[in-house]
Amino acid sequence: MALRWYTTVIDCQDPRSLGAWWAEALQWTNVHDAEDEYVIIPSWVTPEDIRTTPWGRQGPGLVFVKVPGPKITKNRLHLDFAPHTSQDRTAEIARLKALGAHRVDVGQDADVSWTVLADPEGNEFCVLSSREM
Repeated sequence: MALRWYTTVIDCQDPRSLGAWWAEALQWTNVHDAEDEYVIIPSWVTPEDIRTTPWGRQGPGLVFVKVPGPKITKNRLHLDFAPHTSQDRTAEIARLKALGAHRVDVGQDADVSWTVLADPEGNEFCVLSSREM
């Protein structure tokens, strides 16, 4: 039996606010909204897809859960995102920054091919170079 990567959980102080931020950033859909938990999945996934896609082939969602304190140190795990080669990577970074992301230095060299950003609660993520696949 193989396990399915079901979801990635992000600790935060305001699940509703941060979850809504990520939903807008990724253009995903909220499927569960409670004071202590906010869940988003890709917007192209329909209820029919969930019913008909084999268990092991369904992609993960993101869950934002309430924790008592602010983030203090660098993440031990982070998410990487890549624009398609048909997209303007610089414009995408600008869009994320306009939504509330900010650049962070986690020790990366100046000439790397990715940009490290942090969401409004300080969780780091990377925007990689454009990819075909």
